[in-house]
Amino acid sequence: MGTSAVMAVARDAALEGGRVLLELLDSNLEVSAKGPRNLVTEADLAAERTIIDIIRRHFPHDSIWAEESGVDGASKRQWVIDPLDGTTNYSHSYPFFSVSLAYQVEGRIQLGVVYDPVADELFSATLGGGAHLNGKSIHVSEETDLRRGFLATGFSYDYQEMEMNLDLFARVSRKVQAVRRDGSAALDLCYVACGRFDGYWELSLSAWDMAAGWLVVEEAGGRASNLDGSRFQLEERTVLASNGRIHHDLVELLRSETSTQRAGK
Repeated sequence: MGTSAVMAVARDAALEGGRVLLELLDSNLEVSAKGPRNLVTEADLAAERTIIDIIRRHFPHDSIWAEESGVDGASKRQWVIDPLDGTTNYSHSYPFFSVSLAYQVEGRIQLGVVYDPVADELFSATLGGGAHLNGKSIHVSEETDLRRGFLATGFSYDYQEMEMNLDLFARVSRKVQAVRRDGSAALDLCYVACGRFDGYWELSLSAWDMAAGWLVVEEAGGRASNLDGSRFQLEERTVLASNGRIHHDLVELLRSETSTQRAGK
């Protein structure tokens, strides 16, 4: 099947996964912990099952790499799935969470879809085909001055990395217009892509958190890299995304602040 057929399945799966999340929102969900602050709910599991069932009906031989159920299959064509990005938000009925799906072939991401079921916003991108929000083309902001930058970040569940980024958050906040922390990496990336944020960084993420959003940023004319400005790689677990115009300055700012932290320890 061609890219358009794969995208159609990705959209359907994301929309259905989002429907499940909305149906279960505010219900008496069973919540368990994967770590001290890392939660999983019945909604994560139900949405993931729905998404995988849809994909399997159309692509039974593709590999699937999902947050809750792990890797299934060894095909070079692989779906990377986060059924609920923003579980902590969701468990508190805080309306900022998403479904994230990416499709990669031989390790190269070909398309990505991120769906916000509360706002009914579907972000999508195909490699070389641009980025869209509910079918309309989107582009990153045109801001060139980091001092006017409206940025976002997120915090790790690991306490040591959380402390490091708290320090970065405080210091960067003094050099830009504002920094927000909303709790869904996939949506933060898409907000960069559509110009709501000028930039976003996070220190410790999993592949499913950023696989789709990374492509949406790139296809919207932005730039995504590792935190130090090197080529973005899912396995590195850090991401720095921007409109491209402030990327160098943001890399330098984060690098200088990180160096200051290390020197002070």
